[in-house]
Amino acid sequence: MTYESALTALADPTRRAIVEVLRGAPQPVGSLAGRFPISRPAISQHLRVLSDAGLVEAHAEGARRIYRLSPDGLGALRRYLDTLWDDALAAYARAAETHAKEQARRTPFD
Repeated sequence: MTYESALTALADPTRRAIVEVLRGAPQPVGSLAGRFPISRPAISQHLRVLSDAGLVEAHAEGARRIYRLSPDGLGALRRYLDTLWDDALAAYARAAETHAKEQARRTPFD
């Protein structure tokens, strides 16, 4: 499970919507299928992609499989996004510092 596979899985709007539903609470496939205008087998395929990407996990309760978000998969994605945010903040700080130095070098008559 890598952030690349998570991003690829989340590129599909239906899979993002499934993740949003699962944010609220774990759900069985049948319950998820009732929320979307696609077939139960299609929901199962989307869940398979999300599971393969490490974003969701399932456990059996009798004959039903209950899906929930996987903290580990989301953690890998979060760490990647945190590095992007850190890089963006560092670039902003460098740009602000450069701008401040340029302003300090200018005379009031420039």
